[in-house]
Amino acid sequence: MTRRADILGRIRAKLNRNPENATAGRAAIEETLAARVQGPRPPVDTEKSALVRRLIEKSLAQSSTVDTVASDAEAPAAVARYLAAQGLPLQAVVWPALAGLDWAGARLAVAARGARDADPVGITGCFCAIAETGTLMLCGAPDTPATVSLLPETHIALVPASRIVAGMEEGFALARTELGQLPRAVNFVSGPSRTGDIEQTIVLGAHGPYRVHLILLAQD
Repeated sequence: MTRRADILGRIRAKLNRNPENATAGRAAIEETLAARVQGPRPPVDTEKSALVRRLIEKSLAQSSTVDTVASDAEAPAAVARYLAAQGLPLQAVVWPALAGLDWAGARLAVAARGARDADPVGITGCFCAIAETGTLMLCGAPDTPATVSLLPETHIALVPASRIVAGMEEGFALARTELGQLPRAVNFVSGPSRTGDIEQTIVLGAHGPYRVHLILLAQD
């Protein structure tokens, strides 16, 4: 038994959850979620071009940088341009889910795996992007390991315009609809890691990447 299975088994035992009452319990949870009442939210224009504009605006405000290409086929070349402009080596670790892109054609050396502490650049996609705050929602899975966005000093994210939603509420609703259940990890990335703990001076890269670069895929 894995540690995860052990922990979840203990929780189920404390809740008196078993195969006989699991269906009723799941139905009760879904009923509670469906009956939730949202608090006040700031207005967000949900027209696609408006969502794209707001995501760009809020991402720049979070100290991210943004580039736009037509489709994922152009993404490797855009990554190479960015790395060259930053004086970084043309090598990275990439989500296995993105391994099929033509990285070699852009003269990039990529490894499709989870990141290690020595990897300088991590390339990910995103489950969706939240226009309201300029935030990326990343869902962990074997082909989308969370470490790729957390360990390298530079995080590059491919963001399809079709996956931009208005707010966090829409992001979670999309996850429930498409994934069926929440993944092992959900990470929200709003620009580079930062802290102001020391003399209230903002320092980037305190607990994660100090560069976050978004490549918007306009036609995806």
